Amino acid sequence: MFSVFKKYIESKATLSDDEWAFIESVSNVKKFRKHQLVLKEGDVWNFHAFICDGCVRRYSTDADNVEHTIQFSIENWWTGDRESLLNETPSKLNIEAIENTTVLLIHKDDFDKICEKIPTFSSIISSILQKSMNTMQKRIQADISYTAEEKYLHFLEFYPQLANRVPRHMLASYLGVTPETLSRIRKLAYKK
Repeated sequence: MFSVFKKYIESKATLSDDEWAFIESVSNVKKFRKHQLVLKEGDVWNFHAFICDGCVRRYSTDADNVEHTIQFSIENWWTGDRESLLNETPSKLNIEAIENTTVLLIHKDDFDKICEKIPTFSSIISSILQKSMNTMQKRIQADISYTAEEKYLHFLEFYPQLANRVPRHMLASYLGVTPETLSRIRKLAYKK
């Protein structure tokens, strides 16, 4: 599965064989079964995680034990808890495999070494982080200003590859609506 990661990076820049050998030497590929937690709330997250195959969701649970889905990640996307990673604090999030999933993990110390030794890789990661922040900003803006139907249509427009992979109750959680409301929205959207 390292080849999936290599292909992803090579679509952005070329690295030498020695650079690839170093990256591979500090990378760990791990498989997670459907419903298995990649990260459990309360644990400290120490990795940069790249999805090679499958789908995960990041979510938190409130005081009433209601799950709030923050993000889905599929092949060629990154996942993790940046707050826990950067501050070395217990995570407030769970990351759950919602399909059988293969993840490439690089410990943060090794990731930092890669970025120090390979400036091209560091530049790629910087660009990815900027795009990720932009996407999160758009998500916050949509949550603030869109109706439930607009959020659903926005999701379908920007993430069509997720529409049939994500269970409806998780999609409802992501959109901030009940499953019943999502069902009504879907019916209205299909009538249009």
